[in-house]
Amino acid sequence: MSTHCQLARAKPGFDNSIPHSHRRTSRRFDPDIQHKRHRLPSEGRHVHPTLSTRAIKGVDTIGVEATVTRIRTRGGKA
Repeated sequence: MSTHCQLARAKPGFDNSIPHSHRRTSRRFDPDIQHKRHRLPSEGRHVHPTLSTRAIKGVDTIGVEATVTRIRTRGGKA
């Protein structure tokens, strides 16, 4: 599964994991990426964008049509 959000551009962050002994090891913080199915009425089909949970809440605010338009203008596939 891709770890990049198509709408909010959320991507993994990297930092160190520091236990009690302070022996540092590299770790990765992945965003919460989900595949959400939305109905696209203008095309008469469903789209399955790869979105972070924060971006899914934004889809409810701006609408599916605007979301798909933004993803496609950035060169993404939705």
